[in-house]
Amino acid sequence: MARRRRGAAGRDELFTFVSPVVKYLLFVFNFLFWVSVPVLLDSLLNDKDKKTALACLSVDPAIMLMVVGVLMFIITFCGCVGSLRENICLLQTFCVCLTLIFILQLAAGILGFIFSDKARNKVTEVINRAIVHYRDDIDLQNLIDFGQREFDCCGGITYTDWSQNMYFSCKDDNPSRERCSVPFSCCIVSKDKVVINTMCGQGMQQLEYAEAGNHIHTNGCIDKLVNWIHSNLFLLGGIALGLAIPQLVGILLSQILINQIKDQIELQNYNQKHRSDPWS
Repeated sequence: MARRRRGAAGRDELFTFVSPVVKYLLFVFNFLFWVSVPVLLDSLLNDKDKKTALACLSVDPAIMLMVVGVLMFIITFCGCVGSLRENICLLQTFCVCLTLIFILQLAAGILGFIFSDKARNKVTEVINRAIVHYRDDIDLQNLIDFGQREFDCCGGITYTDWSQNMYFSCKDDNPSRERCSVPFSCCIVSKDKVVINTMCGQGMQQLEYAEAGNHIHTNGCIDKLVNWIHSNLFLLGGIALGLAIPQLVGILLSQILINQIKDQIELQNYNQKHRSDPWS
């Protein structure tokens, strides 16, 4: 009878609430992100167009990406080590960080939808301010040129917005050689032309809308951007869903593993208390 009880106690000590499937699935999940972060950051820093698109930020893109990379490294490190070592503190840190990121993304999407008009006005202000400082910053200039080429547009609302820039202004007292012109990125470039006229934007603001449309893109970039968003809502929704699902999976797995570890600790404490039972 005593042997049977000792055998049952031994089986209880071998039993564990922690599922190896959940444990190693969470580890693989974090390890894949851990490996992919340096690759993603390297592609962003080495891709000329993507680096140009980040140039409008008030901080150096390299510094910003480095900070993002370090944060992602720390979060995935907590997930990897926490799952392998069954460390509740690291797993809770990982779970809380993912939850905060998910809530911030969700809040940004909801606020952007609710205040779409204000967001449009803010974008208009940013673009107009960028036009004014077009020649002041080479990174800003490259960003505007990149946007106008990608969306086949010119200016914020229309091509005459470029008159806000001191070099392109149509004022009579403007001595600039670019007076009443628009940047080359506004031009309609034909692929079959051997020699490209880089001065095609010269004096375009003095022409009527229809006549200028034969040489440059006359529609503003804001309307083009809004139309692009409307026509790619399913794509943007898919991207948002693709970002949300891994986060929810990570939160769910980490919470399941935390609960299993807590149950295992309670079992170990119970076995420890009853190990000195005289009936065993």
